Amino acid sequence: MKTARLAALAASVALVLAACGSDSSGSGATALDKLGTAEKQLNLVVWAGYAEDGSTDPAYDWVQPFEKETGCDVQAKTAATSDEMFSLMQTGQYDGVSASGDASVRLIDAGLVAPVNTALVPNYADLSTFLKDQPYNSSGGKNYGIPHGWGANYLMYNSKEVTTAPDSWGAVFDPASPFKGKVTAYDAPIYIADAALYLMSAKPELGIKDPYSLTQVQFDAAVALLKDQHGVIGEYWNDYTKSLSAFSQGTTVIGTTWQIIYNLAVAENPDLKTVLPKEGSTGWSDTWMISSKAANPNCMYLWMNYITSADAQAQVATYFGEAPANPKACDVIAASDATFCDTFKATDSAFAEAIHFWATPRTKCLDGSGDACVPFSEWIKAWTEIKG
Repeated sequence: MKTARLAALAASVALVLAACGSDSSGSGATALDKLGTAEKQLNLVVWAGYAEDGSTDPAYDWVQPFEKETGCDVQAKTAATSDEMFSLMQTGQYDGVSASGDASVRLIDAGLVAPVNTALVPNYADLSTFLKDQPYNSSGGKNYGIPHGWGANYLMYNSKEVTTAPDSWGAVFDPASPFKGKVTAYDAPIYIADAALYLMSAKPELGIKDPYSLTQVQFDAAVALLKDQHGVIGEYWNDYTKSLSAFSQGTTVIGTTWQIIYNLAVAENPDLKTVLPKEGSTGWSDTWMISSKAANPNCMYLWMNYITSADAQAQVATYFGEAPANPKACDVIAASDATFCDTFKATDSAFAEAIHFWATPRTKCLDGSGDACVPFSEWIKAWTEIKG
C-alpha cells in the first residue's frame, strides 16, 4: 500500500511539474462565440455533491431536470482531490470541471481549459461581484470560469471529548495534544497553507502576508510545523465520507472540516461543533471551467448557465453546505430555511474577502511581493515528506 501511495504521489508530482513550469495564461484557446445545437451529452468532473441526480437522496436532483430541459445527458465523474481533477482533465475526455483554486490556475497554465464567454451565460450577471475576476478564475485579462459556490474550512470538534471549546488552529498544531491519535487534517499539499495561516499570527516575525505566497524560509517553517503535527494525527482525509465516519464514530475528535461533513456527521453525533478560529481560515471558491478540448461545448455552456440559476444554486448550496454564488438563491432557500444564507454569510463580501481561498502557488508570488516564492511543485514534494 505504501509503495502504491508513493507511486501515486510521484505521478501527481510529475503532473504538477508539467503544469507549474511557467506562469503562463493558457494555451491560446478561444472562447465560444455563440451557442449552437446541444450535443446531447455532457461529461463532467465534479466534487461530490455538485451533480446530484436523486440517486444519493431523492430529495436532491438537479441533474435530471437539466437533462429534460436541454437534452444533454450528464455523466459525472466524482474526484476526491484537486490533483485527481487535474489528472482527469488531462485525458481530454471531459467537457468541464468544478475546480477549486488549487486546481484552476494549474488547468489554465497547462492549457487544459478555455476562456469563457460570459455573455453566453445569462445568469452570470446575477452572481456576486466579489467572486468574479479573481486570480483563481481569470488570467491575462480573460475569464476562465463561472463562480459556483464558496465557503470556509472550519475547525470541528467533539464537545464531549474536547471539553474546552477551541478558538485557535493551535488546537490541531499542538505536538503535545491530549488528543493524540484523534486529530485529523486535510490530505492535500494545499493544507500547507493552513499551517502558514496559523503562523501569520503565531510567529509574526516570519512576515507571512499570504499563505499561498511563501518565501523559502516561510515555507520551511510551515513544513516544520506540519511535520511536528504528524505525530498527533490519527488520520488524514481527502474523502469526505471517511472524515464523516471518523467524526460520527468518535475515532476522530478534532480537526479541519467542511460544512457538508458537519451537516451530515452531527445527525449521527450531536456532540459535534464547529468554530471559525480567531486566525481566520482557508477556504474554497469553486469555478465551473470548460475544457479547451470539449467535445460538447454547447452542453457545457448550457450547464454553466443552468447550475448558476437561483433554483439550482439553492439546491446545491443546501445539499452541500456552502454559500451560493447567486444571491437570488437565498430567496428560494428562505422559503424553507430563513437563516441559511445568514449562517453561510452568502452576501457578506467582507467575510468572503477575509477567507484565504485556495490558490495555486507560483514562483511569481501571488501577492505581488516578488519572484521568489515556493511554487506548488515544491509543496507536493514537501507534503510527501510530511506524511512520511
